[in-house]
Amino acid sequence: MRKKLLTSAVLAILFATNGPAQSQSGDSAITLGKVEVRSASNGPLLANNVLTSVDVMGGDKVEDKNVMNSWELLGQMPGIQLTETRQGAESGKATFRAFNGEGYINGIKTLIDGIPSNVNSGNQRFIDMIFPLEIDYIEVVRGTNDPRYGLHNIGGNINFATRQGGNYLDGRLSYGSFNTREAQLAAGKETGSIAQNYFMGVQASDGHRDHADSSKYTLAGKWFYTDEAETLKAGLVARAYHHEADEPGFLTAEELAADRKQSPEKNANDGDDRDMWHLGAHLDKRLADGLSLSAKLYVNRYEDDRTVTFTRYPEGNAPRQRRQWDEKQTGMLSSLTWVATESVTMEAGVNFEHQDNAYRRYRYDFSIPTDFSAAPARIQNDDRYTLENVGAYVQAVFNPAESLKIVPAFRVDKFSGSTHLPADVRASLQSYGWIKQPKLSVVYAVAPAANLYANWGRTFQVLTGSTAPAYLTEGQAAYRPSINTGTEIGIKLSPVAGTEARIAAWRQDATDEVANMPSTGTTVGLGQTRRQGLDMQIASRVGERWTLWASYALQEAKVVSAFTGAGDSLAGKEVFSTPRYISNLGIDYQLDERWKLGMQGRMQGGYYIDELNEQGKYGGFKVLDASARYTLSDRFSIDLQLRNLADRKYEYVWYDNFFWGGDDQPMFSPAPGRSAYVSFNMKL
Repeated sequence: MRKKLLTSAVLAILFATNGPAQSQSGDSAITLGKVEVRSASNGPLLANNVLTSVDVMGGDKVEDKNVMNSWELLGQMPGIQLTETRQGAESGKATFRAFNGEGYINGIKTLIDGIPSNVNSGNQRFIDMIFPLEIDYIEVVRGTNDPRYGLHNIGGNINFATRQGGNYLDGRLSYGSFNTREAQLAAGKETGSIAQNYFMGVQASDGHRDHADSSKYTLAGKWFYTDEAETLKAGLVARAYHHEADEPGFLTAEELAADRKQSPEKNANDGDDRDMWHLGAHLDKRLADGLSLSAKLYVNRYEDDRTVTFTRYPEGNAPRQRRQWDEKQTGMLSSLTWVATESVTMEAGVNFEHQDNAYRRYRYDFSIPTDFSAAPARIQNDDRYTLENVGAYVQAVFNPAESLKIVPAFRVDKFSGSTHLPADVRASLQSYGWIKQPKLSVVYAVAPAANLYANWGRTFQVLTGSTAPAYLTEGQAAYRPSINTGTEIGIKLSPVAGTEARIAAWRQDATDEVANMPSTGTTVGLGQTRRQGLDMQIASRVGERWTLWASYALQEAKVVSAFTGAGDSLAGKEVFSTPRYISNLGIDYQLDERWKLGMQGRMQGGYYIDELNEQGKYGGFKVLDASARYTLSDRFSIDLQLRNLADRKYEYVWYDNFFWGGDDQPMFSPAPGRSAYVSFNMKL
C-alpha cells in the first residue's frame, strides 16, 4: 500500500508541474471552507504564510454541525485522530502525527484566539469552552518547524479563532437524539472604533448510554478598540464555562456484548463538575512603517471535581477515586515583527507562563454505589505545585527569488517550579537548562501550479504533574527532556482553479520519550521512538454547486529502544493506541437556491491497546454522516443532520491495566449509534 501511495504522489507531482498558474510562491497551506483574507502587514507573521503543513477550516464548515464537544469538529480535517472516551466532561480530544489521545503523551499544543489553552498535563479541556457558532476558523499546524510555542508543541498545534468584529445577530436552536437540546446565540456590534462580540451557548442531553446526563453553558464577550489610523488595536476577551455530567463508565467485553447502552452499577455515582474561566488582553501596535508589536496577557482557570470508578475489583479502594484539580495559568506572549526589505522579514518573540496548581486524589473503600462525599479511606494526593516557563524565539523570512522562500528559526525554553506534597515533602522541578530548538523551512515554486516544500526542526517533551519524577524528591533520578527531531518533504498543488492538494512524507524521532499520566501517578519511559507517515489531501470546488474534500494519512509510531519494568524489550513495538491510517472524505452539493446537501465519511484503522502489542487491535471504524439545509429566507434556515447513518457499532478501547496492577482486560466506551438532529438557524 505504501508503494502505491508513493507512486501516486510522484505521478501527481509530474502532472501538476505542467498545470496552470494557480499556486502562490511560498504558499503550502490548504483551506477548507470560507476564510476571510487575513493580512499580516500590521501584526505577527501568519502561520499559513510562513510555515508549511498548515490547514485552515472556515467557520462555515462548523457552524451547522451538531456535536457534544467542539473537538469533534476537527474530524473533518486531514489526519486528525479523535479519541472518543465519552466519560462525561472527560469526553476526548484531537491529535495527529501519530500522537495518541490517551493522556499519556500529550503532543499537541492547543490555543484559543492565540492564547495557550492546555491544562498542565497537556490535555485539551479548554476546547469545551468554544461552541461551533462562535468559531471564525480553525488552524492546524503540523510538524516541528513552528517556533512560536514551546510547551506541549511536540507534534504541532491547533488554534481555535473566534469571531471578532462585524455586525450580526446569529442564533441556532437544536433538538435531537438522546433528548439533546442546544441553544447558541452570537452577536457582533461594530460602531466607529469600538467592536463588541458576545456569545452564549447552552446544551443539555440525556446521553446515548444510561447514567450519561450532561448539561453545560458558556458565556463570552469581546471588546476591542481600533484607532482611526488603524495603527493600534487593543481589547479584552472574557469567557466562562460550567459543565455537570454523569459518567457511564467503561464496559468489559461481556458487558458490551450484553448491552452497549448500560452503565455498570459500580459507576452509579460517577460524574464530573467542571468550571473554566479565561480573561485575556490583546494589543497590536504599528510602531513605524514595517515595524509592529503584538502582545497578549492572559489568565486561565480550571477547576474540576471528578468521581470515578475504573475497574471491577471485589475489594480494596484502589479504583474508587475522587479527583480534584485547581489550576491557574497566568501568562504573556509578545512578538516584534520587522519588514526590513521586500525580501527580508524578521520576527522575535518571548513568552512567560506561571502555573499555580493544586491536585487532590482521595481513595474510597469498596461499595456500590460509593459515597464520595464521605471521608476517604486514604488521601493519596494533596499536592500544591508551581510551574514556570520562559521561552523566546527568532525567525526570519528570506525571499532571495520570487519562487523561493527560506525560513530559519531558533527557539529556547526554560522551566522551573516547586511542589509541596503530603507529609511536608517539598521538591523543586528538575532542571532541564535551556532547551534549544533550531528549525528550518524552505518552499520553492517548481512550477506555477506546484510548490515544493521541506522542513526540519526540533521540539521537546518535559514531565508534567505534581510529583516525582517531574519534581526531584529524595532518591529520584533526573529525566532529560525528550528531544523530537522532525523532517518533512511535500508538495502543494493547484492544478485547476478552485482545487488545492498536498502530499507530504514526514518523520519524527524522539529521544527519552515518556508516557506520563499525572492524574494516576504513572510515568513510564518509552525510550527512543520513531513516528513517520505519508499525508495526502485534496479540497476542490467544482463549479458553483459542488465542494469536495478528501484525505488519507498513513502513519506509524514505533519504539526503537526501550524496556518495560519487567525487562521486556519494546524495540519494534508500536506505540499503543495509534492507528495505522486515518481518512476522511466529504461532499457538499448546492441543489438549488434553497437546498444544500452534504455527506461526510470518517475511517480509522485499529490500534494495539497495550505496550507489548500482545492484546490485539481495537478501535477501528467507518462512519458516514449526512446533512441537509433548507433555506427559508435570507435570514432563516433549517438543518437536518444524521450522524452514523449506517448505525455502525464502534468503541474507544483501552487496556486495564498495562502500567499498574489491574484486571488485565480491554475496557470499552461505545460510541453513539445512528442519531438525528434538527436545527433552526437565524441570521440577522
